[in-house]
Amino acid sequence: VVTVLLLLTHAPVYADGLSDLQRFYNEIKSYSASFEQVVVDENLRLLEASSGEFSIERPGKFRWHYATPSEQLIIGDGRQVWIYDVELEQITHRKSDAAVSQTPAMLLSGKGNLDDSFILEDAGQHDGLDWVRMIPKSGDSGFTDVRIGFLKGKLQLLEMKDSFGQSTRMDFKNIKENIDIPEELFTFSPPTGG
Repeated sequence: VVTVLLLLTHAPVYADGLSDLQRFYNEIKSYSASFEQVVVDENLRLLEASSGEFSIERPGKFRWHYATPSEQLIIGDGRQVWIYDVELEQITHRKSDAAVSQTPAMLLSGKGNLDDSFILEDAGQHDGLDWVRMIPKSGDSGFTDVRIGFLKGKLQLLEMKDSFGQSTRMDFKNIKENIDIPEELFTFSPPTGG
């Protein structure tokens, strides 16, 4: 009995999805990971698969690099967002507030009170993860339902459903929290001749 009690007192305790989410927003100031992303329609038919890596730094700075199937770079410096399609050699930019309201970047690099923008629900445990559900309060957010899965307190999965019934799922690997990220990573430099 003593051995069991000792094991229990030294075993790590992980919180529910809501606590994990609050920790992510309040304690994690920078974050990087590689990702695999799939988009499916309402009948679960695969529409798109992609992969890459990203880094965020609160508030509002991010760099998403889609490596496959076609290379794309999305950089937010806190004021503007630059989207560079390497294959098409096309660059677009707009103000951060308008550009990121419908993307995972907004969810992950944002700062502030989540209760202002979302109804938050503990979605329990399944597939070995602690889940939280986020329902946007605004009808123009671009998505209707967001689910975030945490593994031992670390962000692992992000699932978003849009108003057309399409679902985007991002699976994160090689996760690093609260690391030093060079400032130039969040600065867009147009390619020569671009």
